[in-house]
Amino acid sequence: MSYRRFGLLSSHRRSMLRNSVTSLLDKGKITTTETRAKDISRIAEKMITLGKRRDLHARRQVGSYLMTDAVAHKVFNDLAPRFSNRQGGYTRMIKAGFRKGDGAPMVILELVD
Repeated sequence: MSYRRFGLLSSHRRSMLRNSVTSLLDKGKITTTETRAKDISRIAEKMITLGKRRDLHARRQVGSYLMTDAVAHKVFNDLAPRFSNRQGGYTRMIKAGFRKGDGAPMVILELVD
């Protein structure tokens, strides 16, 4: 299998990823587990790359994935120009210890710059 299931149904997994990517692009930083951060980062980088294309099809793809129109607007008007000179690598993971309940490795996932 080429993707992580996280022990969730496909609809719950998709919803969790969409919400997390929307939060990351809105706030610029989130704290989550390491494995979730890897998938969230992958999708968030694709959204920013679509934002750099700036055509109608890219706008519709970003708008259909993100949960709010305000964040989709932010991708095209704030984030895409900010990362116009970068060829990928828009996010970074900083290790943040282990979760108290189950010992899962936690990271802070943030946008660079």
